[in-house]
Amino acid sequence: MTQLRSKLRLGTRGSPLALTQANMVRDALIAAHGLSQDDIEIVTIKTTGDQVQDRPLAEIGGKALWTKELDRAMLAGEIDLAVHSMKDVETIRPEPIVITAMLPRADVRDRIIGPAGIDALPLGAVIGTSSPRRSAQLRRLRPDLSIVLLRGNVDTRLNKVASGEIDATLLAAAGLDRLGRPDVGTGIEIDVMLPAPAQGAVGIETRAADTETTALVAAIADAPTMACVRAERALLLALGADCHSPMAALAVVDGDALWLRAELFNADGSAHVAGEARGPANDLRFARELAHDLLAAAPEGVRALFAK
Repeated sequence: MTQLRSKLRLGTRGSPLALTQANMVRDALIAAHGLSQDDIEIVTIKTTGDQVQDRPLAEIGGKALWTKELDRAMLAGEIDLAVHSMKDVETIRPEPIVITAMLPRADVRDRIIGPAGIDALPLGAVIGTSSPRRSAQLRRLRPDLSIVLLRGNVDTRLNKVASGEIDATLLAAAGLDRLGRPDVGTGIEIDVMLPAPAQGAVGIETRAADTETTALVAAIADAPTMACVRAERALLLALGADCHSPMAALAVVDGDALWLRAELFNADGSAHVAGEARGPANDLRFARELAHDLLAAAPEGVRALFAK
């Protein structure tokens, strides 16, 4: 059993999914170190991304809207660790903060909510999403579809479909599973829609200078998940991608190496480029080389959305 100097303060957003993931991390730390629930306090922090729901993230500050308030609390010493959905974490992080661990990755697929599948959507169906990736992928598969902005938590999005305001939406399978809704929606296979980089991964950050907390958190790290997500994030960084950049990527362990697949799109999905590469987890040059190859092969309308 580990003896703590003081109670660990775990920072998280306040959405139902964020709180579920925070409790997953708390449970993992309790199991790894013989702690009690009283040893870890969950601190809920309101983020700008939670407060502003009527505009795309790309228009109001991008992924930092999910992290900057947690970063501030961490750097001010108000929390000791922060839990994030890794697909919401910017590729360039404040230097004093480190991504110390990730939990085992869940189902990486998207699920379509409403019809039995993309092919089952009626002509001209209205799809709600705030994701440039999902929008471009859907339009590439079904140019007839109408895409409208939809943000909010899982229940908000499900209610829009249930009320008939939209015909369908897409949600991450991992989030639905973690919320106890494995039967909601139909999974879309990754050969049809490759997921967002880091989709399905929960990450935990600590202050690099706080060696005690960092060591505690490192003990719950899932090495394969961290290797795959790091490769995807290295690709993102090399592409110069941001919230305006429609792209998909997935790395998986393939024997002694990682297999990384990626696709880049223009906004309406009418142009795209795809590629793949393999390389060792301890040398991510292969991810950066894939980014170079994708940009070199991409149509101008796609390339313009990257490498800014």
